[in-house]
Amino acid sequence: MSAPPALHEVLAAVLGIRDGRLRVLLWQRALDPDAGRWALPGGTLGPEEDVESSVRRQLAEKVDVREVAHVEQLSVFSDPARSPGKRRIATAFLGLVPSDADPALPEDTAWHEVDDLPPTAFDHAAIVGSARDRLRAKLSYTNLGFALAPAEFTISALRELYVAALGHAVSATNLQRVLTRRDLLVPTGETAAPGRAGGRPAALFRFTDRSLRVTDAFAVLRPPARPGGPRDGVLP
Repeated sequence: MSAPPALHEVLAAVLGIRDGRLRVLLWQRALDPDAGRWALPGGTLGPEEDVESSVRRQLAEKVDVREVAHVEQLSVFSDPARSPGKRRIATAFLGLVPSDADPALPEDTAWHEVDDLPPTAFDHAAIVGSARDRLRAKLSYTNLGFALAPAEFTISALRELYVAALGHAVSATNLQRVLTRRDLLVPTGETAAPGRAGGRPAALFRFTDRSLRVTDAFAVLRPPARPGGPRDGVLP
């Protein structure tokens, strides 16, 4: 007797920088299996949907999808034991929300630190880890920082976003040099208001475009080489 066909679901690991930390949107399950645990937004693929239109629909039902600056397919998770009961195959997506966006969230949904997750449902922690790793890799060789940053920013603020996403120190001077050399940043001609400490107003920049493109296929954002060595990470 043949096994019943597997269900196909779509899941979204939506990441963003909140309070200086890389966080993911999770919702708390109310029903078994894994009631009370935190899960990625998503659901079953509709009979007339492709996977991307399905995940965008699912996100629209959970968050304000207009605030999601970038969505891309991450991977397929097909371990037969990944969920109890009828077999489920998941197509997972990475979504990114700019740091100044504040999407409306249902009461059962909240931001959680990627590196300090609460108890998660099924294999969703592994999917979050894959999304984090994809983001970190693409920050090296694409312009994907646009999806984490507001429309305008200081170099210092952009550096803080990269530090939070990458999980290691990055030089503001080196970051500006490399992104400018790749024609990714342009000055707006405006300055940010001075902070409480006063000082010279900082110049505001923006990304030259806000759609994904490869800028240096072999680039790597590296952490500091050794304890006691250079404090800042290095871009080639």
